[in-house]
Amino acid sequence: MAGQAEEGRRVRLNRERVLAAAVALADEAGIDSLSMRRLAQELGVVPMALYKHVANKEELLDAMVDVLVAEIDPPAGGAGWKSAIRQRVLSARRVLLRHPWARQVLESRTRQTPAVLGYTDSFIGMFLAGGFSVDLTHHVMHALGSRMWGFTQELFDAPAGPKADAPAVPPEALAAMFRQMAERYPNVARVAMAAAHEEGSVVGHGCDDQFEFEFALDLLLDGFERLHQQGWTSRQAKPARMPPASTGT
Repeated sequence: MAGQAEEGRRVRLNRERVLAAAVALADEAGIDSLSMRRLAQELGVVPMALYKHVANKEELLDAMVDVLVAEIDPPAGGAGWKSAIRQRVLSARRVLLRHPWARQVLESRTRQTPAVLGYTDSFIGMFLAGGFSVDLTHHVMHALGSRMWGFTQELFDAPAGPKADAPAVPPEALAAMFRQMAERYPNVARVAMAAAHEEGSVVGHGCDDQFEFEFALDLLLDGFERLHQQGWTSRQAKPARMPPASTGT
């Protein structure tokens, strides 16, 4: 009887529980700490038990992205295309700020899951519902790029920052480094020293804080709106083709 009671108290392992534990582990310890073995330890199971629910770590990471997509607010009903796009992008950014590992995983994915395809499809649908042509929508989606997910790709692939166990650089050494940069690359130094970023709102690393992100997003949305009002068409635009209708048997 005691054994049956113990069995009844156990939470049955399923895919949702595996993914929730993986997201929680990545949130707490970082994505580099996530492994099938570590995840199994967190769940109190043997590693082989996980493979009934995810085939491997790559599938696990794909599924974790799907969890992120599910946390993003759906398109705002009744809003114009510009407001709806802006609201959804900023909702995606809030999700990334809650999960610091998310940007790294999103940039590493090579396979689009149905959830990711559905998310992309909804963005295209918001532009089309706003009266954008298929041609203009194609180009604005490319221009929007990673901003659809709530982050901006950095101009340079800067390191994420020093490791916790790395020795601190003395202030005088840092000052010397800045002087050398100002002498060799004066324009880069002027721009770099002029900006102050709100560290708590940066997604990932670099200059992508909330102000910088919304500044670029609003520039793009205003530009999209102007092109739409002008009836802009690209030189390589092709007439939209519908798939042939099925004739049946």
